[in-house]
Amino acid sequence: MSEGMVLEGNAWRYGRDIDTDVIIPARYLTATTPEELGPHCLEDLDPEFANKVQPGDIIVAEENFGSGSSREHAPLAIKGCGVSCVIASSFARIFYRNSINVGLPILECPQAVKDVETGHRLRVDLEAGTVENLTTGNKFQAQPFPDFMREIISRGGLVEYVRERLRESKAGGA
Repeated sequence: MSEGMVLEGNAWRYGRDIDTDVIIPARYLTATTPEELGPHCLEDLDPEFANKVQPGDIIVAEENFGSGSSREHAPLAIKGCGVSCVIASSFARIFYRNSINVGLPILECPQAVKDVETGHRLRVDLEAGTVENLTTGNKFQAQPFPDFMREIISRGGLVEYVRERLRESKAGGA
């Protein structure tokens, strides 16, 4: 995570109803780490995506991103290929929660989605909830995450967040 929760990268634009089987095909579900899953992210939709995506790039999609199965493999695959954030018009509820749990920042911002094309340069401020299209010069407001959710994301997900909280409580109580 960048300092101050500000992310910057090139956009990869996709349509609506990108389900978890498109994000990470079921044939790879025996893998469980971001490093194993990342090379196969969006493989059936965009075979060159995992080879061309650069660390920090941002996926932008229309409605219902992440529908389908409730496995955490999909957000792990996205993190594993270096994507820093997903911006969509809307997310499937279970994908939204799984993304937070694994530390993948996501924002719902339909207005930004309409403005973005593949290759546009974006800057996302997670604390402010802003999406700025540096290519078009347009800036959009999304709903920012509450502090506790930003903390979960900044620590790399729910497991690391809980581990850190336990360490803090043991250190304070010792």
